[in-house]
Amino acid sequence: MDKANISELIHFVLQSILLIKERFAPINSSDDFLADNDGLMRLDAISMRLQSIGEALKNIDKKERDFLLQVADKIYWSKIIKTREILTHHYIDIDAETIYDICNEKLDELEDKVLKLQSKL
Repeated sequence: MDKANISELIHFVLQSILLIKERFAPINSSDDFLADNDGLMRLDAISMRLQSIGEALKNIDKKERDFLLQVADKIYWSKIIKTREILTHHYIDIDAETIYDICNEKLDELEDKVLKLQSKL
């Protein structure tokens, strides 16, 4: 994979994080996802973006294995890629609390790491 392709994937991840943050903004607890149709649509949209982020990072890792390791260890990236696997193959097992925790506690850290990756291109 060349730098242009990696750059496109990094850009996609950053755009996805931005969209997740926008969609997550009115959510104050995991119950807000389940309170009404708007919350459910937000849960579904955020879950799809998280899945897409995992897919993009998985593709980068497959083609340029050491690239991600420049800013975080293998365990960090593995957890994100595994989340993608769960969202893809076990979506019925995902609960609103898990998605809430990811958005509330993990998204800023991921954004920081991806911005560091972008600066290395």
